[in-house]
Amino acid sequence: MAVVITMPRLSDTMTEGVVATWLKKVGDVVKEGDILAEIETDKATMEFESFNAGTLLHIGIQEGESAPVDSLLAIIGKPGEDIAALLSGGNTPAPKTESAPVAETKAEAPATAAVEIPAGVKVVTMPRLSDTMTDGTVATWLKKIGDTVKEGDILAEIETDKATMEFESFNAGTLLYIGVNEGQTAPVDSILAIIGPAGTDVSGIAANFKAGATAEIPKAEAKVELAASASAPVQNTNAGGRVFASPLAKKIAQDKGIDLSQVQGSGENGRIVKSDVEGFTPQAATSQAVTAPATSAAPAVKPFVPAGEKFQEEIKNSQMRKTIARRLAESKFTAPHYYLTIEVAMDEAMKSRATINTVPDTKVSFNDMVVKACAMALKKHPQVNSQWREDAMVINHHVNIGVAVAVEDGLVVPVLNFTDQMSLSQIGAAVKDLAGKAKNKKLTPSEMDGSTFTVSNLGMFGIQSFTSIINQPNSAILSVGAIEEKPVVRDGQIVVGNTMTVTLACDHRTVDGATGAQFLQTLRQYLESPVTMLA
Repeated sequence: MAVVITMPRLSDTMTEGVVATWLKKVGDVVKEGDILAEIETDKATMEFESFNAGTLLHIGIQEGESAPVDSLLAIIGKPGEDIAALLSGGNTPAPKTESAPVAETKAEAPATAAVEIPAGVKVVTMPRLSDTMTDGTVATWLKKIGDTVKEGDILAEIETDKATMEFESFNAGTLLYIGVNEGQTAPVDSILAIIGPAGTDVSGIAANFKAGATAEIPKAEAKVELAASASAPVQNTNAGGRVFASPLAKKIAQDKGIDLSQVQGSGENGRIVKSDVEGFTPQAATSQAVTAPATSAAPAVKPFVPAGEKFQEEIKNSQMRKTIARRLAESKFTAPHYYLTIEVAMDEAMKSRATINTVPDTKVSFNDMVVKACAMALKKHPQVNSQWREDAMVINHHVNIGVAVAVEDGLVVPVLNFTDQMSLSQIGAAVKDLAGKAKNKKLTPSEMDGSTFTVSNLGMFGIQSFTSIINQPNSAILSVGAIEEKPVVRDGQIVVGNTMTVTLACDHRTVDGATGAQFLQTLRQYLESPVTMLA
């Protein structure tokens, strides 16, 4: 008899899971103990093994899709067994989507209330591209109405709460309708596009979906005026058309001051990719085109302000900014924060770093040394490496340190898993790699999940000291200031020394004042005598 497998609860706080990878496909033989899939929870990506034997008859959640705990994940039974009753009934409803990560065709139910979907027509809805995504913003359409779409073609670039990601089509046909214009935001499962045979009338389908849609967001033209806050600079071609380029190509072009309208794209439909920008040689005309707008800009001070002149501008919040605002507010108003500040002598750390960086192909920063010291101090003070739950306090015996990275739209926190087991050079290489991905919006959800402690460093901006809001579910976050050269007292003498101020923000529900103070004492010992980190 066929058995229904539901989305498991793989962590104490898990409410939904994302299927990262299926290791079995429909028709495969499954033995007890076989790994069915890798499932991403709110804490980690974990292997999920089968407790049943048989043939995999149905997959209910495709790779990249998320679904609540207890949703229909799969059905295992005998080859050829009738599972229609399990698919149509029971207390384990299947998720809306049929092929990852697109939530499409299942929207037929509401649509058929007004009009039947013609044969060959596919309704594509706003996909859930991250485990926390509730809304998506269309950054760029790479196809326009009337274009031919093949399976695997990139339809659009969609901005989630974590990154801007390319969204490919899982259907072939003609793009008949666009439901979310560039710059607009729509909830997950809202109508995004309709694909089908050329010439098909889909106005009834579109109207049916519009009837339940939310109010429209201001269009992309508003975003053009606010280019400084957008995820990539707005580019113009000589003909006034739109430039098609990948997010990474746009970022590289912005950093290098390259006008993308001068770059010949080698990607699909002339799309500009990374290699096109990196291999581009600017001409004099290009340089003039880039710098010209600066000379023609309106003067900063106007002697006269005409009637109706705007004194404000409205910048639409990105999905990332909305998520950051919500989570920080939740942390600040649910966790009772308190702060402990100490000053650390960094003279020995400076000498040690200089020596370490003489090793070929090695580059260690002061922040890397702080991260390493924190990892080792957390092993000695596991109470700081904890999280609060209403029913229990969770002490983590593994150390996963999140490193706060400033990006254009706010702040992301990539995570170094098992930081205590990493060397300084490994930490340095990992932080550099993750920071690069963060700035190019290439971080995956799994690279930002599972932190047990966070380090935030503003020393490179000359900030002497500051306090941070705890990155929940962590119990603490360390704020790191700049290294300052100043008079200090050593052995009763005033000498010139280098000091750094660090502040530990603690959740008083899990970390008492004495515990936080002891952690900082251990941290200071490691930083003031770095050789002890090698013991």
